This record gives sequence, structure tokens and C-alpha cells, in this order.
Amino acid sequence: MAVRSDGSYECLQAAGGAAAQEVAHWVLKYRFHLRRYLRVQVVKALLRFVSYVFHALLCLGLLLLSVILFVSGADIVHLNMLPWTAPTLLYVLLFGSLAGLVIVFLALRGTLRFLFFLWSLAVVVLIVRGYYLSGYRFTPGESTSVLYLFIGSLVALIGSWFVMTRRAVR
Repeated sequence: MAVRSDGSYECLQAAGGAAAQEVAHWVLKYRFHLRRYLRVQVVKALLRFVSYVFHALLCLGLLLLSVILFVSGADIVHLNMLPWTAPTLLYVLLFGSLAGLVIVFLALRGTLRFLFFLWSLAVVVLIVRGYYLSGYRFTPGESTSVLYLFIGSLVALIGSWFVMTRRAVR
């Protein structure tokens, strides 16, 4: 069987000509759908990758911040976008970032992937609640950074959905 450049096909009549014609017809008919399917799979894989990277960097940054605050002995920490106050805030940052790293690691291994989606959802909810619904006052130039953080968390949420619904590779 040979496929011409104009999209039609030639079939050798030797060894099963009718079956070969049917296969060639199927390939030509569904070639577009296969390409579109592959493009969608690539986009899903990129969204999963971005989601892993976003949450790993977020958790590492929060872990670094909490360790620096613990080592420096800072008792008074004000992060007005978060609902916790000074002593509780340090522990929430430390243990929350550690839990986030464990969840990212488990999602990468393919176990308990629904936790990764729930973690991503919690991050989006905290960003929306803390920055947009709490009356938080932005300093000049901060609003664009927060908007980028929010868009990144939404993209990561979509990617985490694809992590959760991905079939296990056997």
C-alpha cells in the first residue's frame, strides 16, 4: 500500500487487496483526528509539567521562607493575605510547604494523585480569598505580580486535574 502526495492511496492487489484498501481508507479518514488527539495529549503533558514545577517551586519557596523566619527568631510576622497570625503562621508555612512537597512527590510517583488536585485547589482558594476577597491593599506594582501568581495557580490547577485523571502507565 502506498499513499500518494494528493491524499489518495494505491493498494497492491497481491496479499489481501480489500483489507489493505480498507486499512488505507481508515488511515486517510482518521489521520486528522489522530493528529488532533496527539496535540491534545501534548498540551495535557505540558500542563501537568507546569503544574508540578509551579507547586514544587511554591513549596520550596515557602519552606525556605519559613526556615529563614525560624532561624532568625522572628516572632512577629505579618502576611496579611493569609488568615493566620504570627506564631501559627510560621508553623503553617513550614508544615504546609513540607506537606505540599510530599504531595507533589506522591503525584509524581502516581500514588494519591487526587491529593495533588486538592492541594492545587487549596492554593487557588487561598490566593483568591487572601488577595481579592479580604480587602487586601496592594502596594504599587504588586497587583501585577499577584495576577501572575493567580494565573499560574489556575494553570497549575488545570494541570493537576490532568494529573488526577491520567491513566496509570503499565
